[in-house]
Amino acid sequence: MVTNVSSFGRSGLFDWVIQRLTAVILASYTLYILALLLLHPDLDYQQWQTMFSSFRMRFFSLVALLSILAHGWIGMWTISTDYLTTRLMGPKATVIRIIFQLGSVLLTLLYLVWGIEILWGS
Repeated sequence: MVTNVSSFGRSGLFDWVIQRLTAVILASYTLYILALLLLHPDLDYQQWQTMFSSFRMRFFSLVALLSILAHGWIGMWTISTDYLTTRLMGPKATVIRIIFQLGSVLLTLLYLVWGIEILWGS
């Protein structure tokens, strides 16, 4: 079993479970938003803002944001360890993988801070 500190979980099984759980959360959030749009086709900005100002909607949106970030990180980590490492050999592969993972982490943190600011900012 390969264990890496940059993996989201301690094992591939844990990452697989997180991928499936976050996929269910994201599908639920997408269906919820689609249902809202279909049931209320004449939503204006004020109604949309009122809907997203409720704690319940902000919380559900935050859970969806965390899910997409965890889902994306596991996917990017898998790409970097499976594809970048196997396609390239030697020290160049390690450097490219580390740069790719560092960029993925920085983007993930940026999206997290930005998303929280959008959801909970004033």
